[in-house]
Amino acid sequence: MTPTSRSATLIGLTAIALWATLAILTASTGAVPPFELTAMTFAIAGTAGCAVAAFRPGGLRAALRQPLAAWAHGVGGLFGFHFFYFTALKLSPPAEASLVAYLWPLLIVLFSAALPGEKLAARHLVGAAAGLAGTALLIGARAGSGLSFEEGDLLGYVSALACAIVWAAYSVSSRFFAKTPTEAVAGFCLGTAALAAFCHLALETTVWPEGALQWLAIAGLGLGPVGLAFFVWDVGMKHGDVRLLGVAAYAAPLMSTLLLVAFGYAQASLSLGLACALIVGGAALATLGGRLRRPAKA
Repeated sequence: MTPTSRSATLIGLTAIALWATLAILTASTGAVPPFELTAMTFAIAGTAGCAVAAFRPGGLRAALRQPLAAWAHGVGGLFGFHFFYFTALKLSPPAEASLVAYLWPLLIVLFSAALPGEKLAARHLVGAAAGLAGTALLIGARAGSGLSFEEGDLLGYVSALACAIVWAAYSVSSRFFAKTPTEAVAGFCLGTAALAAFCHLALETTVWPEGALQWLAIAGLGLGPVGLAFFVWDVGMKHGDVRLLGVAAYAAPLMSTLLLVAFGYAQASLSLGLACALIVGGAALATLGGRLRRPAKA
């Protein structure tokens, strides 16, 4: 891994840490419906991103003046992921839908084999599979009575799979848009906010946040896991180690659960410990496996 790639990978890893706060911040937003929440948070992210881009070389105009293909890729990836995810949660049990949706890190590892100069090793597949197993333990524990896939919920599961495919494809194909500046993500966020607002007006009843805490949680989402996270993920996917980031992404649900435990929203359990071992072990294998097998220099 080159120094540039290493730096980009480290930047991309911060997105995973930010996504770990998604559950606890979302739980603090009250009864705000999902598409309304998506519109609000992406509007915050896009506005903040535009403010930063205005002071970057070339200014805001240069950041937003991108080819149509780049806009379709950016808005399609960000909005498509959230559209299919919320559709899956509506049409199937949340625990099972979340597990199917969390195939995206594994798919990133698989899709990365199509990138020029990338080579997929067995340790990446094993590490990603271990991460998926750990995530299944986490989600199964949250479900309480266990996971149960019913045929009547098939459309929801298809939506969850589409969600995983869209996000994995968006992430990996970002490498082909390496010339598109990361500042352009601000415009993609605003486009996503507009589409989410349309879905909200068409499908939901408006519920405004109540109290300062809920407003602060929404602001936190827009600046963190639904804001900065997408900018740093863009850097990681375009210039970092895509396979390593895919495997490491399974740490997000683990860190999220640990935060829920720390703040009293969940309880520590044996399944949490096993999930921790699987996810951390899988990430370590994917990261260090090649070095451990590399012969020492004479």
